[in-house]
Amino acid sequence: MDFSKLFSYFLLFAPLLPLLLPMSTAENSNLFREYIGAQDKGVKFTDVPINPNVQFHFILAFAIDYTTSTPYSPTNGQFNVFWDTVNLTPSAVASIKQSHSNVKVAVSLAGYSVAGSTTPATFLPTSIDSWVDNAVSSLTSIIRQYHLDGIDIDYENFDSSADADTFAECIGRLITTLKNNGVIQFASIAPYVEPLRTYYKALWAKYSNVIDYVNFQFYGYPNSTTVSQFLGYYDTASSDYEGGKVLTSLMSDGTSGLTAENGFFDACKTLQDQGRLFGIFIWSADSSKAEGFPYEEEAQALLAG
Repeated sequence: MDFSKLFSYFLLFAPLLPLLLPMSTAENSNLFREYIGAQDKGVKFTDVPINPNVQFHFILAFAIDYTTSTPYSPTNGQFNVFWDTVNLTPSAVASIKQSHSNVKVAVSLAGYSVAGSTTPATFLPTSIDSWVDNAVSSLTSIIRQYHLDGIDIDYENFDSSADADTFAECIGRLITTLKNNGVIQFASIAPYVEPLRTYYKALWAKYSNVIDYVNFQFYGYPNSTTVSQFLGYYDTASSDYEGGKVLTSLMSDGTSGLTAENGFFDACKTLQDQGRLFGIFIWSADSSKAEGFPYEEEAQALLAG
């Protein structure tokens, strides 16, 4: 065999190899995340199917820096628990994590409104330093009491006195301090488009190094969204949060966003084939309970397969 000639052919065709080989899927992830406890439907951790071949994050919704009694009023970073504390207790958290080694549990901050009322969960710090001090103290207590692993930032309402830089500093310092203190292992943000985009992009610009996942609320778009539109939205979000792990998202009651029936899982498979499926999250277990969690099972099967 003429090895010199063989080597010459290799040098000639080597530049074409990336075009001939399938796209790498090295960056795909098997992370599945599910919000739980916000809608008072009595859902338990044990109700939700858990595939052993995925990383599974439950996200408790919500802890809010508002008073727990009406009239609800802001507390400048003193967070209180607003999820279903009857079913989603500290012992329930410890039990589901003990039963499933692939499960971690996080807490989401704020959400849209306080306890499902007409009072918006507004970001309204008195000052950056005081808000951060209060938030670190109150959340450390909640996280340790409930055996939690991470936090998710889901502020959706902002007072006019709190600009994007204030939000970035408050949240960035909070995450950094909790991580440095060994209180949490990971942090995510849950942005959407304007007006949220301005605030979350400011946070990302300054503190992307401490943010592990981007739970982009793609279900904020209409339920007439097509697969091609969804993929376009995904590209835009990936550009906004460059270098971040942007997860796809599904609203399980089908009222908004690209639905499962209209091709949500087809879009996820396309991203997976491109090596860009960093995970899937669903809003929410409360809504899924009545239907028996079919989308949770399908999402996890796709991620595990």
